[in-house]
Amino acid sequence: MYFTQEHEDAIVKFCSVEDQKIKNDLYRNMIQPVFSQMVDKIVFTYRFTSLPDIDDLRDECKVYLTTILGKFDPAKGSKAFSYFSVVTKNWFIHKVKKHKKKLEREVPLAIAELDPNLHFVDKGETYQEKAIRQEMMINLKAEMATWKVDFQKEKEKKVYDAVMMLFDSAEDIEIFNKKAIYLYLRELTGMSTKQIVSQLNKMRKKYRDFRENWDNGEI
Repeated sequence: MYFTQEHEDAIVKFCSVEDQKIKNDLYRNMIQPVFSQMVDKIVFTYRFTSLPDIDDLRDECKVYLTTILGKFDPAKGSKAFSYFSVVTKNWFIHKVKKHKKKLEREVPLAIAELDPNLHFVDKGETYQEKAIRQEMMINLKAEMATWKVDFQKEKEKKVYDAVMMLFDSAEDIEIFNKKAIYLYLRELTGMSTKQIVSQLNKMRKKYRDFRENWDNGEI
């Protein structure tokens, strides 16, 4: 646990004081070292080391964190570690996507010069994207479990229980598209599509709140 409560308090204090000397001392002695360690661990954990010029990117990300340090608002209820770790992961994912697009432009041209009959197509999910998605799904499942108390009416409960069942069985469902999901829900609940949609809209609002908090680093 390299990111301790002491570091958390230092960031909160940095965002609340006006004295520039205090800010500089907090950043130099507490925040900068732990930010550096956090970036390095995230790069290693999510295998961002595969990016070209990763050492330069690491330094660039650390500088970026200093520019948004003052934007952290503890009043929103999120922890500094959660907020800045999500920001860091998203920063590197953006770099991965940018690099992937560059490859998609350059590699086909290079291959075409060697053999015009060959084609390069890679629309698969990267390791980093998969790891972030899996992490989000774990948090989403935990969040959805807390929704149960809000769906106690008969129709609400039927749809909620059916959605949770599908969520738990997601890897076993062979056809995963909107039409198929509605068919599954109709079978599980005995309700019409219109009735199901009405109940799903209540869950969608909760999901939008969750996704906003996730994207903002508050989860």
